[in-house]
Amino acid sequence: MEQLFSGFLSTSVSDLVMIGIGIVLIVLAIQKGYEPMLLLPIGFGAILVNLPFGVVWEHEGIPGFLRILFEAGISTELFPVLIFIAVGAMCDFGPMFRMPVMMFFGAAAQFGIFLTVIAAVALGKLFPELGFDLPTAATIGIIGAADGPTSIYVAGKFAQKLIGPISVAAYSYMSLVPLIQPPVIRLLTTKKERTIKMRVAEREAPRALRVSFPVIVTIVAGFVAPISVPLIGSLMFGNLIRECGVLEKLSVAAQNELANLVTLLLGITIGASMRAAAFLQWQTLVILALGLVAFVFDTAGGVLFAKFINLFRSADDKINPMVGAAGISAFPMSARVIQKMATAEDGQTFVIMQAVSANVSGQLGSVMAGGIVLAIVPVLMGWIQ
Repeated sequence: MEQLFSGFLSTSVSDLVMIGIGIVLIVLAIQKGYEPMLLLPIGFGAILVNLPFGVVWEHEGIPGFLRILFEAGISTELFPVLIFIAVGAMCDFGPMFRMPVMMFFGAAAQFGIFLTVIAAVALGKLFPELGFDLPTAATIGIIGAADGPTSIYVAGKFAQKLIGPISVAAYSYMSLVPLIQPPVIRLLTTKKERTIKMRVAEREAPRALRVSFPVIVTIVAGFVAPISVPLIGSLMFGNLIRECGVLEKLSVAAQNELANLVTLLLGITIGASMRAAAFLQWQTLVILALGLVAFVFDTAGGVLFAKFINLFRSADDKINPMVGAAGISAFPMSARVIQKMATAEDGQTFVIMQAVSANVSGQLGSVMAGGIVLAIVPVLMGWIQ
């Protein structure tokens, strides 16, 4: 009889709280449609790993199936790399080639990352118990890119014990793009700016450029920041599969079967990292708050950069500042949000092409930002020590 009720007797309040959090994530995924492909498996994984005795993680010294998946896919960084191949196959850089100026927004919208790194380091100095050293702060800052795989990859290198809260924050803010970005954009722009009409470039990018672009980017990244090659290389490999024109079946498989399968395994494995003892800490709440700060300032950085560029452009060639906000990595959700806002302001304002261009640039920019962080942080740590 005691064995029959041992599950109830061994369950703590913190376990029940984490099970509740898992249920909330599932509800948000189903009822609100917030990134359901990720939040639903993350929520279910959180429930599984916090059930009595955590047998899906480990039982009687034998690793459970979720621990096996974690060690095989997250600890080795295999899942994020596979996701990048799929994302690369989905990315069409054509709009970016037609409007090269939009590439700068992919960089400007990463401003919040580095601002948040500074804030996290400062908090770590003020409150040592948080444990926010430079590598951990850099990992938290990457949340602002709204790029889940990059956040997971960097966390795997610098702060593996924080993969749970960091990945949940990254994917949660990705799903909340329609709620977070509009207020920030309205705060920083006027109605007149939000109704700026933009010209669309008619020229198409030559096929030679589309095919050579992923190869050139990978080679340059390999020489400039070798540690970034797993991130950028896998993204560019996926894009090369898309653009080469001779691997259509593989391109389709990468965009669908590979993306869906790895996303499924990635989600439930991330959920498995949300064990109560590691997740329910003040540190987790601070990470979520800093991630929001990074996301807000990334959005603001893109908008303000567009306004700055407009100071040097003619009256009939202004950039709609809202487009700058699409420089984050949440592709193509952010571009859709920007177009929806433009239509709401003025039914004749169409900026979807420009927003998509900035959004694609943001996908590339977030990966490069992750690569820069991976390259610079060890150097800075060497100087500090």
